[in-house]
Amino acid sequence: MQKIPSTELLLEIYNRLLEKTGHRNWWPVKYDLGSDTGFEISAGAILVQNTSWSNAKRALDNLHDAGIWGYQAVHEANEEYLVEATRSSGYYNTKTKKLKAFARTLVEEFDCDDTKLFALELTELRERLLSIYGIGEETADDIILYAAKKPSFVMDTYTRRIVDRIGWKVTGNKYADYQRLFETKLESNVDLWGDFHAQLDGHAARVCTKRNPLCQACVLLDLCPTGKSNIA
Repeated sequence: MQKIPSTELLLEIYNRLLEKTGHRNWWPVKYDLGSDTGFEISAGAILVQNTSWSNAKRALDNLHDAGIWGYQAVHEANEEYLVEATRSSGYYNTKTKKLKAFARTLVEEFDCDDTKLFALELTELRERLLSIYGIGEETADDIILYAAKKPSFVMDTYTRRIVDRIGWKVTGNKYADYQRLFETKLESNVDLWGDFHAQLDGHAARVCTKRNPLCQACVLLDLCPTGKSNIA
């Protein structure tokens, strides 16, 4: 029978994953340039769409090395240069347009100061991000949680996979339906939510894989009917 997870169960899962791997320290910020941190996280959230973080990171490195770093630089950059710099992330033509759209919003509406954007109230901030071309719910929540430091639990393919395999009851199949499982049970805590999402993603990437999951090595095996069935 499918069940809705309790607060205690969610925290038990988080603590098991934390004990296994330690804090994940997301979002990865390579270039410690103070005010540019928001740009790196936001650009990374766009570049990582439909690809691995390693591919997105190479694109970030290329942007930095090419001197296309910051909202103004992206806004003014020739699209051909952006395409070449972001090629490793895949869908580079589309992602170039997305980066341009995000940068244009910051330049024209917020004077290149993302703290003004991030200062918006949570609901307004999320709506504003979603109104920008190329920013979907997952990307918006990445930016909100890791750059704006506001509580909005990030759902993605990895997180949904774990929810489905553990067999929790989800009313509906929309992003918000899965997100509600966490947000209604966990106290609003940016650090916890950020690390919890990172722990789930890491676990799904290394252990609870799409094909041939390593159920014998899973610290959540006793909680997971799918894992028990696979082993049986």
